[in-house]
Amino acid sequence: MLRYSLYSNDQIREPDLLEPYGSDNSSAAENQQERLIGWITGFVDGEGCFSINFIRQPDRPGRRGYTTGFQVAHEFAVTQGAKSVDSLHMLERFFGVGAVYINKRYDNHKAHLYRFCVRKREDLYTKIVPFFERYPLRTSKRGDFQKFAHCMKLVQTNSHLTKNGLIEIVRIAETMNHCKPRTEIIRILRDYTPNADPLDR
Repeated sequence: MLRYSLYSNDQIREPDLLEPYGSDNSSAAENQQERLIGWITGFVDGEGCFSINFIRQPDRPGRRGYTTGFQVAHEFAVTQGAKSVDSLHMLERFFGVGAVYINKRYDNHKAHLYRFCVRKREDLYTKIVPFFERYPLRTSKRGDFQKFAHCMKLVQTNSHLTKNGLIEIVRIAETMNHCKPRTEIIRILRDYTPNADPLDR
């Protein structure tokens, strides 16, 4: 079984196959894994974000757009200041997906912000969602994650390519994070999307 381990100096290494249960080293390995998982879930509880957004993608010259006119953008991100960027690289090494990006600041804050981001659909399906389903968060972000995971499963079944499915995802996204209303998207989908499935009212 694939597991993750933590060296005694708290530096994360790549995923590895640890000793099986019942071996002489299995107890120490399990303790290390529990410490690491506890650190990750606590860190994400405090600094992480699961978000679903929508990008207008109609047909245009030389490129066919989405049937509904909108692309679903999905992201798992953790943000830190420059002094703590190493913690983001630890997440990157642990999950083996995503990347750390710099968000340069030009206001009165001296330190730039850094973000560990996972946007690729396959990476979210196979690494991020399964991890947090197995090791649940403890704050209100647990609810955001559950909604995020539900949206990802709708995308996985291509429900986002139909008007009804996309409206369902929009409705869920409206209740996440800062509860941003998406009434304009729903209005467009109801009134102006051509060749889409009729909306069940």
